[in-house]
Amino acid sequence: MATRIEIDHRVRHPEKQHRPDNPIARKPSWIRVKAPTHPVYHETRALMREKKLATVCEEASCPNIGECWSQRHATMMIMGEICTRACSFCNVSTGLPSALDPEEPQRVAEAVAQLGLRHVVITSVDRDDVPDGGAAHFAAVIAAVRQTAPETTIEILTPDFLRKPGSVEVVTRAKPDVFNHNFETVPRLYPTIRPGARYYQSIRLLDQVKQINPSIFTKSGLMVGLGESKSEISQVMDDLRIADVDFITIGQYLQPTAKHAAVEKFWTPEEFEELAAMARAKGFLQVAATPLTRSSYHADADFEGLRAARAKQLAAA
Repeated sequence: MATRIEIDHRVRHPEKQHRPDNPIARKPSWIRVKAPTHPVYHETRALMREKKLATVCEEASCPNIGECWSQRHATMMIMGEICTRACSFCNVSTGLPSALDPEEPQRVAEAVAQLGLRHVVITSVDRDDVPDGGAAHFAAVIAAVRQTAPETTIEILTPDFLRKPGSVEVVTRAKPDVFNHNFETVPRLYPTIRPGARYYQSIRLLDQVKQINPSIFTKSGLMVGLGESKSEISQVMDDLRIADVDFITIGQYLQPTAKHAAVEKFWTPEEFEELAAMARAKGFLQVAATPLTRSSYHADADFEGLRAARAKQLAAA
């Protein structure tokens, strides 16, 4: 088994150290959150430590962690804490990951059962070092949760499986209830914001999921505040609808450190309402667009909304 590489916080992103600092802009009042103090937050944190599980809530410095963990809603991040990509917006560590842990799927399932989750979101780092990008590991986690917590619905948020033929099929055939893959930003900004990704690979992935199993809900998310225009966002929405994506989330980008991409603009709550109206007009079954929206924020309630919207759509057909 490969030896885990410990990364000191000061060199969490070694590939970014040569970049000039981008001053971190003061956050407007509508996206400031309080520090977590609820006792259930600490219980959730203790369980993650006990099960030796990583969460995107911590690794990506999510502003909603206090609220979500106080309700026992933790988003599991599988396949380690070190990513093989170096996106300029992301706070997850970059480097050479350790070997996949075959016992992780069962630990995730046990944590889901202990938390009593009716809906769980499971994401991962990018694992370009693994032949299938971690697809079989995703499938194993889904199977373990189905076995241990059969009443829990499962939402996955996957990498793009770039140059990993057959991987999308493996994960889709494990039958998650929701298959999420985030576009993150508009195609013009991919070279600087997501240099290791390819926009059309993401479109193809979500389209493939629907081709294999039309009953699976598909979902994707965008960040705003990186310099994109409203017309560019509209085009991404159109591309998602062409791929028959059911659910779009849109939230404000928040700069993790001075070495990350700068915030070009803080979109106002009113502008988010305009984006939500635009998305609904394009035919998405579900839309979540607020400054603090993240892929897994209120995911349990949103899943119920998705099911209700589809049922209404089918009844009207």
